[in-house]
Amino acid sequence: MSSHLYALGRAAYRHRVRALLAWLAALVVALGLAGGIGGTFDEKFSVPGTESQIALDSLNRTFPQAGGVTAQVIVLAPEGATVRDAAVKKQIEAGVDALGTVDRVDSVTSPFDSFAKGAISDDDQAAIIQLQLITVDGAVTDATFDGIAAETAALQASIPGSQVSPGGSAYSNDTPGFSIVEVLGVVIALVVLVLTLGSLVAAGMPLLTALLGVGITVLLIFATTGVTVVSSTTPMLAVMLGLAVGIDYALFITSRHRDQMAAGMDPEESVAQAVATAGSAVVFAGLTVMIALSGLAVAGIPFLTTMGIAAAVGVGIAVLIALTLLPALLGFAGERLRPKTPRRKRRARAETAGTEPAEPGAKTTLPRRWVRLVTKWPILTILVVVIGLGAMAYPAKDLRIALPDNGGADAGTPARVTYDLINDHFGVGYNGPLIVSATIVGSDDPLTVMDGIADDLRALPGVASVPLSTPNENAEVGIVQVIPTTAPDAQETKDLVMRIRSMHDEFQAEYGVPVYVTGFTAVAIDVSDRLGKALLPFGILVVGLSLLLLTMVFRSIAVPIKATLGYLLSVLAAFGATAMVFEYGWFSTVFNVPDTGPVISFLPILLMGILFGLAMDYEVFLVSRIREEYVHAVARAGSRTEVDPGRTIEDGFNASARVVVAAGVIMFAVFAAFVPEGEGPIKTIAFGLAVGVFVDAFLVRMTLVPAVMTLLGHRAWWLPRWIDQRLPTFDVEGAGLAHQLALQDWPSADDDHLLYADGLRVPGNDDDLGMALRPGDVAVVDGQVDSGKSALLLSLSGRMKLSGGQVKVAGLVLPEQSAAVRSRTAVIDCRQLAPKHRGRGGLRTELRVAERRDPSVIFVDHADVLTDHDDRAALASLLDETAGSGSRAVVIAARDRALVDDLVRVPYRHLTLGPVPDLADSHRN
Repeated sequence: MSSHLYALGRAAYRHRVRALLAWLAALVVALGLAGGIGGTFDEKFSVPGTESQIALDSLNRTFPQAGGVTAQVIVLAPEGATVRDAAVKKQIEAGVDALGTVDRVDSVTSPFDSFAKGAISDDDQAAIIQLQLITVDGAVTDATFDGIAAETAALQASIPGSQVSPGGSAYSNDTPGFSIVEVLGVVIALVVLVLTLGSLVAAGMPLLTALLGVGITVLLIFATTGVTVVSSTTPMLAVMLGLAVGIDYALFITSRHRDQMAAGMDPEESVAQAVATAGSAVVFAGLTVMIALSGLAVAGIPFLTTMGIAAAVGVGIAVLIALTLLPALLGFAGERLRPKTPRRKRRARAETAGTEPAEPGAKTTLPRRWVRLVTKWPILTILVVVIGLGAMAYPAKDLRIALPDNGGADAGTPARVTYDLINDHFGVGYNGPLIVSATIVGSDDPLTVMDGIADDLRALPGVASVPLSTPNENAEVGIVQVIPTTAPDAQETKDLVMRIRSMHDEFQAEYGVPVYVTGFTAVAIDVSDRLGKALLPFGILVVGLSLLLLTMVFRSIAVPIKATLGYLLSVLAAFGATAMVFEYGWFSTVFNVPDTGPVISFLPILLMGILFGLAMDYEVFLVSRIREEYVHAVARAGSRTEVDPGRTIEDGFNASARVVVAAGVIMFAVFAAFVPEGEGPIKTIAFGLAVGVFVDAFLVRMTLVPAVMTLLGHRAWWLPRWIDQRLPTFDVEGAGLAHQLALQDWPSADDDHLLYADGLRVPGNDDDLGMALRPGDVAVVDGQVDSGKSALLLSLSGRMKLSGGQVKVAGLVLPEQSAAVRSRTAVIDCRQLAPKHRGRGGLRTELRVAERRDPSVIFVDHADVLTDHDDRAALASLLDETAGSGSRAVVIAARDRALVDDLVRVPYRHLTLGPVPDLADSHRN
């Protein structure tokens, strides 16, 4: 990983104009897609496969008046009058007729209609006019809303002293917007960047790249609205996450670049190394966040899946920009980013960065003092943090979830005014009616069946009234409207839904018709249930995959487990704090929470997914640097027993704390900025993320983690050998890159060897092996079965993992550049050659195919099995041409070199694999 990123960073630096133009082109393309195919946001919280959704879809086809988009207009009579007064009733009837003329109003039901039972309040002070609307692409048009507003205003004017307000489900799609408060988070981020990086130019780069990434992401989300259902919460979530991770990822790379420049490194080399080391952590951190967000698809809820994937794409774009555009911008800045500090301060910064040990008597930095404090009595630190966060998490037990309704709309909006008026005059259950549908197509007396079902439902506890019971025009399906006695988000309402569903068999036996419960309230209950059931599989999938990635990165069992347990503390504390503010009402004035109540139903799973990814960000940023110090200390000492793990924890923490603190503050500021003026779900999501990030970054990662790792000592980096051998290497700490750079001029700066190996170990052979081949050289490797011949050839060609030693092939270092080595070498196994009668042409054809790639080294394994005259002649010709042209080298392997002695007619190097190898020095003339 680090080797590839090193090359990517250098390429972006050298071709910075192209990189900048490519991302600007991507922005233009995204803008074109948004303008060309973009549609509108849709708040349809559908749950495919649930009873409520199946019934609702059926009603939309067979009984659209019951299943479509509706609006309500509530009319309050003037003081001292009632809606039944002749003058008031006449104006309401006239208003009904006028509303029927509004564009795309399909039908209007008067509160005085004989079928509209319950449309007039018990005290005759209020009446509800029902409107059935026709949508365009699933949305109500602005012209329809304007027409309804105009007619309701006219109706209110016609009844002096009255109040008329439109609302209902059609008014629940208010798209959340941005305010000046959100900009404050960006300003705070800029201030933190300037303080951390010490340069306005350097600080502007992470902010610029993050804004570009957010812009592209939001435009792509707008384009997606034209092809699928996208909630208005999706772009807001993408903006929050995109800004937070985009700034942090760029900060991590830029900070490493500045530290290296302060130590005197060349700008181009510094950018390449910063992308290789810090960029490796960025790739892993971004991958973890993307896995967590994509894992939201486990719930099987389309709008949540879309939200997760859109946010994951935004994170992916942030990672790509940090790895490509940011190095280009750093290239444009060049030497201007080199810190201009006195030598004394530069040495202090080098100590802070962990590039050299502190000198005796040198000033101890604040991060070093902090880590010494929390690790002095690690058990005490662990107890304080765990008990404190446990107490903070306790209120999470009272956290209630529900889908948002108009009761959560902003005060003063038509939706909220109408909702409150209906509550006051009709009861809390009238804003969340249940629709009970019955398939009556096979009934002989559908009206009697519908009346019987309505009577049975009226007798149930928790039912306030049953104002409507009617079949459709074709008598195929009937509906019964049930008004609960409790609010839509109350547990008693959910119990009523479950009670009616449990009567399915009873209705089937008595009336011969199946009965289903649907409507917005039932859909909301089903969404919450589906999300609750999805939490466990979601946790297993996301946490399981991320544990595997953490094990790959840190080569440890304890560190991933510790990281996950710390995450659980963070997410539970975030849930607890959310319950305190939005359920209990604590500090509600501070956070501009006018009403307490349930939070949006997808908050727990969304918060779990996002916080897990962000928690792993800090884990990687902090612990990868601790592991880097540990790995390098072991390499210097030559043995783990000679290394003090506490010292490596202190040095790694000291080197990364400044960046982790800045990253935590930036993320907290960005999320917190969406809380004061945030609308609907965004406020609760932003609050939970802000608390979770603060807890995880400062209490878990920077306090609990060093204490736990101090207790573990060397055991923190223990991994069973059999697991280590089977896991791919991620190399976040850049040990592979350090090895590659160390061998860059090995064995000499002007070396011309095509293959140079020293101290090489391969499976099947316990000896240190060596080989040195220049252009035109031929080598013969012989040895008996299981001597390691094939392993040697596969290792030298980059096709098998090295067990040890130093190897360069075609100027490339193994194993870090194994992919490039594979492209510059060819391996032919003579045992796999197809007979010529099958049309393959034997060895000569295989060599022709291999030579098209112009390999620097050709490896021919099991050459002793060649018996066909043409095959042997082809091999002899290859060796002759190699020795004559001097453009490549060839290595052949056989059980005994005597079996191929007649084919090798040129001087060659010989290596016998056995108890005493002959290393690269024997020649035959």
